[in-house]
Amino acid sequence: MAITRTPAKHFAPLAIGAPEPYRQLPVRLERMIHFIPPHNEKIRAKLKDTIKQVDVVLGNLEDAIAVGEKEAARKGFISMAREFDFGTTGLWTRINCLNSPWMLDDVTEIVANAGNKVDVIMLPKVEGPWDIHYLDQLLAQLEAKHKVSKPILIHAILETAEGVNNVEAIAAASPRMHGMSLGPADLAASRGMKTTRVGGGHPGYGVLADPGDDKAAARVFHQQDLWHYTVGKMVDACLAYGLKPFYGPFGDFADSAACEAQFRNAFLQGCLGAWSLHPSQIEIAKRVFSPDPGEVLFAKRILEAMPDGTGAVMIDGKMQDDATWKQAKVIVDLARIVASKDPERAAQYAL
Repeated sequence: MAITRTPAKHFAPLAIGAPEPYRQLPVRLERMIHFIPPHNEKIRAKLKDTIKQVDVVLGNLEDAIAVGEKEAARKGFISMAREFDFGTTGLWTRINCLNSPWMLDDVTEIVANAGNKVDVIMLPKVEGPWDIHYLDQLLAQLEAKHKVSKPILIHAILETAEGVNNVEAIAAASPRMHGMSLGPADLAASRGMKTTRVGGGHPGYGVLADPGDDKAAARVFHQQDLWHYTVGKMVDACLAYGLKPFYGPFGDFADSAACEAQFRNAFLQGCLGAWSLHPSQIEIAKRVFSPDPGEVLFAKRILEAMPDGTGAVMIDGKMQDDATWKQAKVIVDLARIVASKDPERAAQYAL
């Protein structure tokens, strides 16, 4: 039998003097989580402009940071957190995984020196709720010690078979949970999948059309999405607990069409955003994870025709009822969040 905290204890701070956990996640626009290497001076020099272009800036301390550069990346993140005003743009960091020699210093030094600036800590290779419980308690103690005024949230990366197996328990582990991202490269290795691609499909994974009358004719092959099941499972767990699901990285920067297709699949399945590892992916994420203007305008018509969300109406020859009203509200609510930061799209949405 699983042991969980009682409702009365679930939202209690885990350390005396730590901030109260959120009862509901803050409303933030997070279409893309833009990764930067914080120790790279050239990239940090452009950060003032980057902050204006993206929804979330993430200082990466884990994969893609060489062993000899780990401490420099950590110091660089603290420096940029203290130096820049991020305004409505989120400030996140991806720390090193729990079994690494850098993780503890990542958390203690960042909270001590930039705890009131950091919104979210992304935790790699989460395998179960025990990983969240450890970081949750540690953050509460550090927040209390350093007088951090708002709780730092935790975002879990699903990149092991065990983590996917325990996805619902991870989602329920703490009120500090922000959401989850799919980590396709490490997950592929954990599962023993036969692909070296970072995200996206694979030309060998698909379905073959039935043969026609002409047995010698070529049969059409349709490539399928390797990540459809896992994204769906992650979305269900996140939405059941009020968390935010995200698609992770797409590694082929030269193939923008495939990147857009993968992001769109995730968006249609319920993801709120994706990682951008290269500046070219920022606009792709904005385009994909912002509602289509035509859909927003139609959704607004549904809400206007059914102000209380009950009954049924005909619009352009199609029946709309309480179920489609709920779908329309999801689209319009998202459009309002986008419009608050994106004047061009606000005009397109007539908001």
